[in-house]
Amino acid sequence: MKLKLLAFLSAAGGSALSALWTFPSILASAFLVAWGAEAAQFLISQGLALAILAWLQTLPEFAVEAVIAWDAGREPERAHLAIANLTGAIRLLLGLGWPMIYFVFAVSGRKTASERLPAIRLEREHSVEIVGLVPPLLYFVVILLKQSFGWVDAVVLLALYLAYLWVLFRNAPHGVDHVADAPAVSRWAYRQPGWRRPLAIAALFGGGGALLYITAHPFLESMLAVAGLLGVSQFVLVQWVAPFLSEFPEKVSAFYWARRVTRAPMALMNMVSSNINQWTVLAAMIPLVYGYSSLRHHGVWQDFHFDGAQRLEILLTLLQSGLAMMVLANMEFDWRDAGVLFVLWLVQFLQPGLREEVAILYGVWMVILAVEFALGRKALLAPKYFWETIRAQRSDRPKHDRPAPQ
Repeated sequence: MKLKLLAFLSAAGGSALSALWTFPSILASAFLVAWGAEAAQFLISQGLALAILAWLQTLPEFAVEAVIAWDAGREPERAHLAIANLTGAIRLLLGLGWPMIYFVFAVSGRKTASERLPAIRLEREHSVEIVGLVPPLLYFVVILLKQSFGWVDAVVLLALYLAYLWVLFRNAPHGVDHVADAPAVSRWAYRQPGWRRPLAIAALFGGGGALLYITAHPFLESMLAVAGLLGVSQFVLVQWVAPFLSEFPEKVSAFYWARRVTRAPMALMNMVSSNINQWTVLAAMIPLVYGYSSLRHHGVWQDFHFDGAQRLEILLTLLQSGLAMMVLANMEFDWRDAGVLFVLWLVQFLQPGLREEVAILYGVWMVILAVEFALGRKALLAPKYFWETIRAQRSDRPKHDRPAPQ
């Protein structure tokens, strides 16, 4: 995938015409893998199905990050672009993706909900994803303090992700009584007899993933070419435009679930799973690709080092992710949570010079939430349900499969 520097696509105006076929193909791939995930949750845990889905959805993002990290290993002055793409992808998913899920959910459910602005109430099993965000965030604080990122850090992050997958693997699948709520394609796949059932579900995942793999490169080229022709700067192109396009498949499936009110928690967990993927596997890829590229081009393996601007980008992203984890700690996501995440993201997007002020505001809001938890105004349910899930796995007790009581 020869992206080199993403800015060179601005000269490829003709490639914009490929959007006529790549855009529908991306939509089709998003629906196929979403249907596969809905069928798979009756064979494996929903969290594990969403983790597989997140892998397929972030393939374009991994490809973009790998090319940028490879170029940075050859020309170290481009290293800031690798951090820009990583932090931009995470902040975009949290600051725009999560609030948009709530907005779609609130609009779709306004006619049936008793509240004008209802909250998305999560299920007990979703505590695994919420708590799963904590270890990589804490370890990234260590990386930030070291001001460098090496292969040992990559191994630690990958180990944290494998531990997260192991907990998800041990969760129970959803009961078959929920099959009737799934889309027609998912019901068809699940109701196949015998060995045809896993084959049909794998075909949905495999077909969607293959279509995404084929389409991702020309789709990114066409969209980035349009952005380049509009005069978008290289840094903005790498930090915001490229991540938005590479995350497009997961946004499609998440919004598809959000408009079906009963699937809104699944939509939100789809993005939480992607966040964990980004903070672990995607981040771990940077020092590995960067170090190998440096070895190939300069004969020596080098760790990835941060400068002051990159440390601020990482700190800002850590604070935003920490806030996002805290707003879900009471096992619900309401209009205030969505509003705060969106407004603070929009400020830094429109006024990049206010990054330090926005970082302070993230920290202040985290303190406010901590006080609310301490005073009992908000229930700190996620850690409690997480440990209940772990104990249930050890004792093989039946898992809860209903929304957590508020």
